Formats: sequence, C-alpha cells, structure tokens
Amino acid sequence: MAPPSALSPQQDANGDSKPSTLAPHEPGLSQSKAKIQMPNFPGPPSFPDKYAERDYLKGRLAAAFRIFGKYGYDEGVAGHITLRDPVQPDTFWVNPFGLAFSLIRKEDLIQVDHDGNVIDGGKVRLLNAAAFMIHGAVHKARPDVICAAHSHSIYGRAFCSLGRKLDMITQDSCSFHNDHVLYESFNGIVLAEKEGRDIAACLGDKKAALLQNHGLLTVGGTIEAAVFWFISLEKCCQAQLAADAAAGGRGHETVKIHDDDAAFTYKTNGTPKAGWFSAKPLFDVIEKECGADFLQ
Repeated sequence: MAPPSALSPQQDANGDSKPSTLAPHEPGLSQSKAKIQMPNFPGPPSFPDKYAERDYLKGRLAAAFRIFGKYGYDEGVAGHITLRDPVQPDTFWVNPFGLAFSLIRKEDLIQVDHDGNVIDGGKVRLLNAAAFMIHGAVHKARPDVICAAHSHSIYGRAFCSLGRKLDMITQDSCSFHNDHVLYESFNGIVLAEKEGRDIAACLGDKKAALLQNHGLLTVGGTIEAAVFWFISLEKCCQAQLAADAAAGGRGHETVKIHDDDAAFTYKTNGTPKAGWFSAKPLFDVIEKECGADFLQ
C-alpha cells in the first residue's frame, strides 16, 4: 500500500480529521518549521544597459552549448539553443549550422530575424533551417520565452518513440507535472513553417514538449532554466525507461505519485526560479573546466 499523502488530513486524538501540518518528504517536520529553514534563493542578474545584457547572455548561451557538448547531446549537426536578443527582441541568437557544441564561443553565435535572415554574428553564418522553423515559431508565439533548447539526446528520442507523456514516478518528474505536452506528429525534418507553428501551438504555455519520433524541446524565461529543464527531462526519460522495464520484467507497474503531491512538489522544483538556480552548478563547472575560452 502506498504511504499516506503529505497533504492528506491527519487524525487527532478523538479520531476527527484536521489539516495536515507535515512538510512533504520530511516526516515529522512541520510546514512552518520547513519554511523557516528554506533559504532565499538568488535570481538572475539585472542590467540597466541592454547591450551589456546582450553581451552577458551571449556568454551564457555559449556556455550552454559547452554543457550540451559535455553531456553528449550533439548528434552530427542536429540540435540548437536560441536566445531572444534583449536589444532587438524580435530577433534571436543561435549556433551556426555545422559547428560542434563543444567548440562554440560567444563570437561564433549568429543573430537571426524572424524572416530567417542572418543579420549579425560570427564568421560562419550558416543557419539550420529546422532551427529557424521551430525556434522562430516558438519565440514568436511566446514573448515570455527567452531561451529554447532542442537536441536529439539518446533517452529523450527513445522515450519520444513511445507516444506518451511522462508518468509522475519521481520527485524530479514532478517538475513537469501538468507542464509538458506530447506533440503527436512526425513529418520528417522540420523544414516547413506550418509544422513549426504547430509545434509552438502544441507547446502552448508549457515549458517542455516531447516531439514524437524526434526528441525533446524545452523553453524558459532564462537560458539557465531552459538548459536545466532539458537536462532534467532527459534524465526523467531515462529513469522512466529503466523503471518501466524493471517493473514490466516482474509483471508489475511503477508506483505513481499522487496528483496532489505532484502538484505540491512542482511548486518547489518546477518553478522558473527553481530552474534557473538548479542550473547554476552546471554553469559553474563548465566555466571552471573551459576557462574563458567560450567567452571569446
């Protein structure tokens, strides 16, 4: 039998029900005590000058590609991460087509307008048409999206062949509770504007999409959040593939997290600030490993 939900009413000495005061995941710890112990997390830096913000964010985008390269999310020339330009918000920065993630520097990034024209950037100004079709549509449909990430990661594309959404079977998967969609179509490489618009429409106001027979797409109000959601979603796909296989091999099913508990957990680890803060160690490590190379 599954353990009682942390949100379920408790019984007092007389057998009457009363609201639960237990904090999730911490048996015996009251919510008030847990709130006192919860630190105030920092947030993204702010910039009074948009050009200074652009320079900083391009460095973060270059770091994001180094992270993707480190995790093996490259597959030939496939994959792209985009950044909405703070100076010209109707344009975005993206990796040049054919340049390895692990080699990308700030100076290599190219700026693209919403007509698909490369208007600024590095020496290699090749634009991946699929990157424009998907990301251009997402940025146009979602003014709140600063960054969008898509690549053909192993476990993501394996899970996307199943034609289903994630089950809430781990604390981490709760980050995507009611906040991811399944795009149930595959028409080859996305080279048509209509399919880009269809993907954006399916994504709606969510932060992640499972593109059937294709791979993962995540978005965020910061580069860090979009990158972390991608990495976390990839690991959630891996965990569910393993858990489903293990459970199925024994003739069982995985234990699902109660919907109320998943929703409660989402409020802690599924928020935009949680996404930004969770990515901080990833960016710290890549900066330590790469030095200032990617900032050139």
